[in-house]
Amino acid sequence: MKRIRSEIWAILLGAASCTAIQAAEHPNIIVILADDQGYADLGVQGVEKDIRTPNLDALAAAGVRCTDAYVTAPQCSPSRAGLMTGRYQQRFGFDTIPDCPLPLEEITVAERLHPAGYVCGMVGKWHLDPNPLSEKWFKTHLPEMAGKDRKQIRIPESERLAYSPAAQGFDEYFQGEKDTYWANFSLDGKPLKESGQWQVIKGGYRVDIQTDAALAFIERNKTKPFFLYLAYKAPHTPLEAPQKYLDRFPGPMPERRRYALAMLSAIDDGVGRIVDLLRENGTADNTLIFYTSDNGAPLKIKKEDTPVHTDDGGWDGSLNDPMVGEKGMLTDGGIRLPFLVSWKNTLPAGKVYREPVSTLDIAATAVAVAGLPPDPKLDGVNLVPYLDGKFSGPPHDALFWRFWNQAAVRAGNWKYITVGQEGEFLFDLSSDSGETKNLIGQHPEIAEKLKSRLADWTSQLTPPGIPTGHADYQERPWYEHYLGLPPSSQTPPGGQNTKQ
Repeated sequence: MKRIRSEIWAILLGAASCTAIQAAEHPNIIVILADDQGYADLGVQGVEKDIRTPNLDALAAAGVRCTDAYVTAPQCSPSRAGLMTGRYQQRFGFDTIPDCPLPLEEITVAERLHPAGYVCGMVGKWHLDPNPLSEKWFKTHLPEMAGKDRKQIRIPESERLAYSPAAQGFDEYFQGEKDTYWANFSLDGKPLKESGQWQVIKGGYRVDIQTDAALAFIERNKTKPFFLYLAYKAPHTPLEAPQKYLDRFPGPMPERRRYALAMLSAIDDGVGRIVDLLRENGTADNTLIFYTSDNGAPLKIKKEDTPVHTDDGGWDGSLNDPMVGEKGMLTDGGIRLPFLVSWKNTLPAGKVYREPVSTLDIAATAVAVAGLPPDPKLDGVNLVPYLDGKFSGPPHDALFWRFWNQAAVRAGNWKYITVGQEGEFLFDLSSDSGETKNLIGQHPEIAEKLKSRLADWTSQLTPPGIPTGHADYQERPWYEHYLGLPPSSQTPPGGQNTKQ
């Protein structure tokens, strides 16, 4: 691991020597990531009337709202791997959760920013370390666990920490999802053991704890250029919220919806507190803020309002309207998310940007605004000249996806999806029908061109190729319900049946 780290630093330090921009000129960069928040659930989107996100709406009013923003996968770990590296995660064999952990040789945003003088912090959900599904990793690192039932798998703490934020370029971290965190600073901003120690926060609420940790990091580093990755565990199940947030949403509604609204309201409060602290510290004007989600909401098709405290795997209460589909699908309901970018006096206020953008662009933008030279290995682009109007035309000629037995490409307003051996779909996203009307019969030549482009892209991946297996037991019902795939008389073989 030390050899890999030293090689990375040599590359980055060499690149940094090409620049002469002083650290004081660099903007702070904050990336705020929600967990399983659907497209509809932002007040400024204007889709749902019950959502209340005044602070996020204010962030949109102060910056740019991207209407056609995408993640690289409809599932948390691969999506986060793409965001963290700025590269299609399939290039390094990270298609799904079982492909964890994030390879140490991959360069994260934090590692890229270090040579420019940034202190880098991570708060909240990481989900890029080994997990009980990491079968390929077990075979080479923990062979005694390979092939065992998930409930029998034990991953030593030392193995997990070898892939923690600290091992991926983050100087400061408060990593955790609920009440237990691996951290090297405390909520009151005091330093802890430099190599990290466990912090158990009793009686707190996970969203508020994560906000408090983010505020502590900002306060600790207010005199330096910093990069903060704040990954909230909300509104992902298990659904939970203090009464003060639930009380904001009275009246009849599904309880799962009420909890999702409450959890998103807690995130919104956190964003407001962060912006307030930046203003108090005099750094608000020199801070670039991104806000998005890791994938669409899991609707479980029927959006059943099962008891909140007894069904952690159910609908999370969030909504993807007007997009079609849900988490796990390559329709827009699974991969098209809210996306806000704010940078006062640099980006226009209140702008709505309608060209397709990607979470891949976050890393490339961070590198550019830090004054570092572009890296051709990055798949994203610097969004600033597109959002401020200096560049015309779309940032991307095409965007691509591969997940389980699905693959897709969007070029312009056309989107092509293939689902294993089950079906092909072509949609005109500029039409009122969107992804509700398959146009492949009317435009076979467009579908063929897009399929060819998709094949070219997948040939660069690890492993290469468009999936050719059958849709699995999760995918098949989704595509039958949302896209009218003919029902199958039996459960098809194949697929990666993994917990989302």
